[in-house]
Amino acid sequence: MLTELCDALKEWNVAVKALEKGNTILLLRKGGIKEISGQFKVNHNPILLYPTYEHQKPHLLKSDYARLVKTVSSGWHPETVTIGSWANITTIFQVRELPVIKQLYPYHIWTENFVEERFKWKANQPLFILLLQVFLLPKSVIIPYDSSYGGCCSWIKLNQDISLVKSHPVIPENNYYQKVKEIKEIIMSA
Repeated sequence: MLTELCDALKEWNVAVKALEKGNTILLLRKGGIKEISGQFKVNHNPILLYPTYEHQKPHLLKSDYARLVKTVSSGWHPETVTIGSWANITTIFQVRELPVIKQLYPYHIWTENFVEERFKWKANQPLFILLLQVFLLPKSVIIPYDSSYGGCCSWIKLNQDISLVKSHPVIPENNYYQKVKEIKEIIMSA
């Protein structure tokens, strides 16, 4: 049984908080500029959830989430980062049809315009839908920011391992897999 991790997936702070509260289980990815060959790929699983502030913009989020966007004094990253959760990426879909993505609107935190822009960016590549079963750490861990954590990439390796002992799921397993089933039915019925 896995007891510690140092591999992390970078995601907007507001999205990490939504995952940690059980408001969503879904992330959308196309990959960052620093991705190998410019394409998104799941390199690690399970992963820590590493909150970022770099591209968070309230107008890209549904109103309930837009008001939760916080800035940091540097504008890009705080001096310390709080890691409060980890996740198993249980399901990955590659979607190439915009109508399918639009049907997933109730399951994520972003505006329709942002999702459409994300879908059209690198139009020859699919949009990846990641479904994450999230676990809260018993106590958040505060780590110092390191320059190696910066930049437009999805995956980072932290300079320290984080203990997963006594973590607990955000959503009970049966409820989580019911949401997975609903999302899968939408994607597969298109």
